[in-house]
Amino acid sequence: MQMPHNRFKRRLLAGERQTGLWLGLANAYTAEMAATAGFDWLLLDGEHSPNDLNSLLAQLRAVAPYASHPIVRPPTGDPVLIKQYLDIGVQTLLIPMVESAAQAAELVAATRYPPRGIRGVGHVLARAARWGQVEDYLARADEEMCLLVQVETRAGLDNLDAIAATEGVDGVFIGPADLSAAMGHLGDPGHPAVRTAIGDAIGRINAAGKAAGIVTVDEEEAGEYLETGCHFVGVGIDSLLLMRAMQGLATRFRTV
Repeated sequence: MQMPHNRFKRRLLAGERQTGLWLGLANAYTAEMAATAGFDWLLLDGEHSPNDLNSLLAQLRAVAPYASHPIVRPPTGDPVLIKQYLDIGVQTLLIPMVESAAQAAELVAATRYPPRGIRGVGHVLARAARWGQVEDYLARADEEMCLLVQVETRAGLDNLDAIAATEGVDGVFIGPADLSAAMGHLGDPGHPAVRTAIGDAIGRINAAGKAAGIVTVDEEEAGEYLETGCHFVGVGIDSLLLMRAMQGLATRFRTV
C-alpha cells in the first residue's frame, strides 16, 4: 500500500495559491458537502469548535475520496494530542498561539519521528499507516508532514522572523481575530493598524521563504491577500455561511 502524498504541501512548496474553507460545524456530513464544492483545502477546527478525535476521524474519512486537502487545528500544541492527530491520518496541522522560535521548534519535533523528533512510534495501531500496511510509512511520514504555525499575538509578531526561519515550519498563518484583540482592537480586524501589521507580517514571512496564510470572510479582502503574497487563504466559514443564509431566508419571509 502506498504512502498518501501531501498535495497541499507540494503545492505550497511550488508557490501555488490555494483557497480553503473553515469548518466549525464538527460534522462529517457537512464536511463531505464542503469537499464536493471544490476548495483546495478544508480546515477542521478543534480550537473553537466542538471537535474531538472521533469527530475529526469521521470528517477525515468523509473528505478522503475528494481533492480538498484536510488541515486540522488542535486546541493547543500539546505533543500528546499531536501524536494522536497524526496517527488518525492528519498530514497537515495548524497550531494556534505560537509565540517563539523555541515553541515552533518543539512543534516540529512533535511531528517527527526520532531521531529528528519525539513522535511516538505506534504505526501498526494507526489509520495513518493503514495499520502497518503502508510499508514505507516510518521512512516517509516526516517528509509528508506539513506544519503551519499561527501567529496572533504581539509576542508572536515580535518573534516572527525567527519563527518563520525555523526549519520544519512550512507556513505561518496570521490570526486576524486574536491579533486585533492583542493590539487593542477587539472585534475589529479591519482596523488600519491591524491591517498594516498583517501586511508587514506577510512580507516578512515571504522574505523568510515560507508560505503565508490568513482567513477572511470578505471576498474582496481575500483577493487582496492572494495578490499581495498569501499562499493559503481561508475565504469562508461554514457556520457563518449557514447562519447568514438562514437569517436571510427568515428575514425575507418575515415580510411576506
